[in-house]
Amino acid sequence: MLYRTKNPHGGDVYEDNVILDFSSNTNPFGTPNGVLDAIRRVLPELYHYPDPYCRELRRAIAAAEGLPEEYILCGNGAAELIYAYCEAIKAKTAVEFAPTFSEYSLGLERTGCRVERYPLCEENSFDPDGGFPDFLNSVGPEAVFLCNPNNPTGRLIPGDILEEVLDFCHRTGAGLFLDETFLALSDDGISMKGFLSDHPELFILKAFTKSYGMAGVRLGYCLCADGELLEKLSGCTQPWNVSLPAQAAGVAALKEERFLEEAKAMIPAERRYLQKELEALGFTVFDSKANYLLFRGSPGLDQALRKYGIAIRNCDNYPGLGPGYYRIAVRLHGENERLVAAVRNVCGKEPS
Repeated sequence: MLYRTKNPHGGDVYEDNVILDFSSNTNPFGTPNGVLDAIRRVLPELYHYPDPYCRELRRAIAAAEGLPEEYILCGNGAAELIYAYCEAIKAKTAVEFAPTFSEYSLGLERTGCRVERYPLCEENSFDPDGGFPDFLNSVGPEAVFLCNPNNPTGRLIPGDILEEVLDFCHRTGAGLFLDETFLALSDDGISMKGFLSDHPELFILKAFTKSYGMAGVRLGYCLCADGELLEKLSGCTQPWNVSLPAQAAGVAALKEERFLEEAKAMIPAERRYLQKELEALGFTVFDSKANYLLFRGSPGLDQALRKYGIAIRNCDNYPGLGPGYYRIAVRLHGENERLVAAVRNVCGKEPS
């Protein structure tokens, strides 16, 4: 629980009568019925402790990912695994992009790690360029944190750069923390999991949060061939960190392939709709390959939309961004229309 600490993320719908949440990038279809049914079925079993080894869930994940069970560790959401990884490796210097997801640096700073940021340029659509490998060589980090697609930009990291970074980590012994939690809902994103067996330095983060609309359940997992590292991570969490309902929900979610495919097929058209409408209102919208969009507008837009019961993510706390930058999730068409209408009203513009 947060205590006297500002929440730096989206998804806080518990104040201001939020009706439409565009601040959290979860599946626009919500939670699959199969997952809801699985949670209902285990309610009579809540007097039991959850399985501390997540046996059934790990078997299901291994089958879905095509990887050995010993490569898998489950956590209480992806965030727990981020903090556990930072505590386990105890790096002195780490590298990340700017902008990117804030929990990496927050987790690293807790352990006294110095974080060096490689700036992504707006003029280059926030894509990393060929200078990033040189930056790594000059800094010499013990860990590299990447998000693919990146949050909040929605840009996929080119495969050649990912392989260059992996090669750097392999040569130097640095760890590569690769966050793929948004990859399943992205356009043509390819996982790096095929490199795991030959690269024990590679650590891939996954979650059910975004793909299956399970943010409130808190369930994530990681993939890594380094068993000693996973044992250290396990030691940084408590034994019953993955609840019984969460484990049942995860097993059920992995059977919802059609649900995921339908969402992935719908997102690009709705993303284009949002981009077109926002650009028509004079905003700068950055091309995305994910289920969310980053755009630049007027400071205060997020507070103005709260009056309409709509939450969007203010991105002024991301290093490399500032006031006037916002991120919105791609939702169902009717919801997207309501967002556009509210933004028009805030801007004082009539529909075209």
